[in-house]
Amino acid sequence: MTYGGEVAEEEPVSARRERARKIKPQLSEGRLVKVAGAHNQVEAEFLQALLLEEGVPSTTRRAAGFDVPDFLAAGPRDVLVPASGAEVARDVLLQSDLASTLPASAGDSPARVLIGVLIAVVIVALVVWLGMEFFV
Repeated sequence: MTYGGEVAEEEPVSARRERARKIKPQLSEGRLVKVAGAHNQVEAEFLQALLLEEGVPSTTRRAAGFDVPDFLAAGPRDVLVPASGAEVARDVLLQSDLASTLPASAGDSPARVLIGVLIAVVIVALVVWLGMEFFV
C-alpha cells in the first residue's frame, strides 16, 4: 500500500518522539527500582540523559522527606529505572565514574545501623556508670 495523497515536507521529529526512539524495549520492563541519587533536579536530569543515551528509560522523584513543592528544583532526587534496565544503568554509572550517585550497598542495611547505635548506647552507658563510680 502507498499513500495516494500529496506528500508534504517531512515534519520535524518532536523531542518526545526522539526520546522514545532511543529507548530499548527490553530495558523497559518490570517495576521501578532506584539506581541513583542526585543532589538536585539538574543533576538528576543529567543522569537521566546519560541513561537515555544507553537506551535505559528513567524517571525521577523527590527523595523521601523532601517532597515539599517550595523547594522547586532544590532538594535530593531519586533516579528510577525499570527492573530489566537496572543492571545496565548501574554499569553506565560505574563506567562514567558516577559511582557516588549509586544507592548504598547492602552492607549499610538497617541491621548494621542498629548494631552501630546499640554499640554507641553501650559506650555511653559505660561512661555514665564509670562517672557515677568516680563521684561516689
